[in-house]
Amino acid sequence: MAQKFRIVIVGGGVAGLALATRLGNSVGRSGQAEITLVDKSFAHVWKPMLHCFAAGTAANENDRISFMSQASRHHFEFWPGEITALDRTAKTISLAPIRDQMSGEVVVDARTLDYDAVVLSIGSRANDFGTPGVAEHCLFIDNLVDANGFNDRFRMELLRAFANGQELDIAIVGGGATGTQLAAELHKALDLASLYSFGRQPPRLRITLLEAGPRILPAFPEAVSAAAVKQLEAIGVSVRVGAMVSGADENGFLLKDGSRVPATLRVWAAGVKAPDVTSKFGNLKLSRSGQLEVRPSLQVMEDDNIFAMGDCAFIAEKPVAPTAQAARQQAHHLARVLPGWIKSGNPLPAFAFHNKGAVVALGDYNGWGTFPGGTVFGGGWLHGLSARLVHLMLYRQHQFELYGPVRGTISCLVDWLDVFVRPSVRLD
Repeated sequence: MAQKFRIVIVGGGVAGLALATRLGNSVGRSGQAEITLVDKSFAHVWKPMLHCFAAGTAANENDRISFMSQASRHHFEFWPGEITALDRTAKTISLAPIRDQMSGEVVVDARTLDYDAVVLSIGSRANDFGTPGVAEHCLFIDNLVDANGFNDRFRMELLRAFANGQELDIAIVGGGATGTQLAAELHKALDLASLYSFGRQPPRLRITLLEAGPRILPAFPEAVSAAAVKQLEAIGVSVRVGAMVSGADENGFLLKDGSRVPATLRVWAAGVKAPDVTSKFGNLKLSRSGQLEVRPSLQVMEDDNIFAMGDCAFIAEKPVAPTAQAARQQAHHLARVLPGWIKSGNPLPAFAFHNKGAVVALGDYNGWGTFPGGTVFGGGWLHGLSARLVHLMLYRQHQFELYGPVRGTISCLVDWLDVFVRPSVRLD
């Protein structure tokens, strides 16, 4: 029996899981190819929701999609593991050993997987630009593990502040969508937690948002940036623009102008770069931020059998911003064209990005969106309800795409019923 064509997809984010699901339903179901998804986690979350997991306002198990469950329903395999290297000659990827988080004991040894084509969708991480002390003293929320780790620290420090009658200082570096939304979501978490405090006054959050540029939310029009600053300051967030961080320690941040920002919790959400492991992928050409340079077909420059998409890919001829929207479109593109390429060797057409606008939601306080032409909606009317509903609909669209119409509808109903059973913020 002839060996099936083996496609390995590394990374189960927005792009990776969408591609695995679609290819599984096509060439996986028909037996034309063997699809394997690799990810270091066991569950997928929608990356634009990571700030909600960090704040504890999204703790529902229904907000996570099990890779193993998704694989069993959609005709692909799942392997847990973190990629450490890629051998282009042997056509293998190497995975790090899996260790028990408590004891550090190796549960699964380091191993390799063979491929005929590999799709790299390993996302991105915040870029500390080599700033002294950041790696040692700051928290990141680049993935679900990071977000849950931050939430554990946040709840413990909140408990300490509550018990001792103290304020809790938090400083967030990065005024993009992640940092801005996290600042608002943390205040929302405290507002919700106060409902369970039996009338006792909750501790005060003192959050400082630091942005090196001239304004926050630089991807949005200036009117949105100004309105967001006004909203954040209304709920008690101190916004400082033109604040270049020169160092971090256990007590806070040192700014380039010599001033200090004290903080018990320090979050770094600035800059974007590819994971460092891209330098171990067989001397593939990288961009300045470590992204894999790809052709318009999403194949890397040096190898027709290696693809990259999402935040870790850089289309040299026509760069696309590293957003969930772009990653999703790239996954859909490859899901359409790879079956013909596998079966008949059809040439791969160029990927074309279609900008559908952007949306930012500051918890339940406000929200704004922009259409491709730059027209702004949301804000003001019912505190930006229209923009916040769009943000929610984008999330539901993602769920429906992965679950299908029946399970997607059930998921929405479960979320609605869950409101009546579980606390609206993570308390344990």
